[in-house]
Amino acid sequence: MPSLSWFSRRLLPWYREHQRPLPWRADRDPYRVWLSEVILQQTRVDQGMAYWERIVARYPTVADLASAPEDEVLKHWQGLGYYSRARNLRTAAQQVVKEHRGAFPERYEALRGLKGVGEYTAAAIGSICFGLPEPVVDGNVYRVLSRVFGLSTPIDSTAGRKEFRALAATLLDPKQPGDHNQAVMELGATVCTPKTPRCSDCPLSTRCIALATGRVAELPVKAGRTKVRTRHFNYLHISNARGTFLRKRIEKDIWQGLHEFPLIGSTGKLGPKKMGQTLAERYGEGWTLGKRHGPVKHVLSHQVIQAMFWTVEAPRGFRPPDDWVHVREEALGSYAVSRLMERYLTQMVGR
Repeated sequence: MPSLSWFSRRLLPWYREHQRPLPWRADRDPYRVWLSEVILQQTRVDQGMAYWERIVARYPTVADLASAPEDEVLKHWQGLGYYSRARNLRTAAQQVVKEHRGAFPERYEALRGLKGVGEYTAAAIGSICFGLPEPVVDGNVYRVLSRVFGLSTPIDSTAGRKEFRALAATLLDPKQPGDHNQAVMELGATVCTPKTPRCSDCPLSTRCIALATGRVAELPVKAGRTKVRTRHFNYLHISNARGTFLRKRIEKDIWQGLHEFPLIGSTGKLGPKKMGQTLAERYGEGWTLGKRHGPVKHVLSHQVIQAMFWTVEAPRGFRPPDDWVHVREEALGSYAVSRLMERYLTQMVGR
């Protein structure tokens, strides 16, 4: 195989001149790098920066994060989505404290042993903070490599993941693995973007096969999309002079660990008559339906939620289920909720 050293020779000088001054790059502190990688897994830098700064300010060390209550961590994470990341973050912090004496492990396999740390995150922390020669492969890297080398193997296939990881490993500069990995990701994030890439500003443009063959818009290739399902949520805003009720989602489902109004799921949209019947069947007779808000469409990665918020009055003597929590409306803002709930509370309750 011909030498591919040209890749790093062109890319690293470009990176040193054009890299964004991101705060976690300042001192290569593994705690701060880890936080940034977890936050940015499903979040753009411009959105994630404020969350990173907020979490670092509240939990300046891994020990601070490890000792924080889960509800508090979820509240700081509120709005970022994919809440399992926040739960895993706290669990991994506890592992670092208990199993590694408060210091991030410097071996790749030990990093992989932390909750929520996969190949990508372990390679990023290991290469950037400890100089481990581990290739990073994320969406940006897939895009850069598929275009530069003209690769049409689907990136969401087993064969594609193996091919791209092997190529990334071959290209990796073992003397500067951290800068190399960050350079490829930076190029994908700022120049070789999914739409309207700035090919004229790319340091690899003269060697880019996709550019030479007019295939930039076609690459990378995905084999297929995950089927999206629609779910219908009916939220009960039980409002009275003393407050309302919330319930914590404990099921292994979306928004696990977050609070929301009591929920009735349905196979389709419910009208007032059917909603009244459903309430009577589930919680007894005597409910009074008030105003409705919705349906509100909330789009997730593989689900579309059609939510209806029902203002209701409970019958006299109603005894709520044990997992319902009575909350005064002025205290609603202290509970971690989904973005869907947050928007309703902001618009309709003023919290």
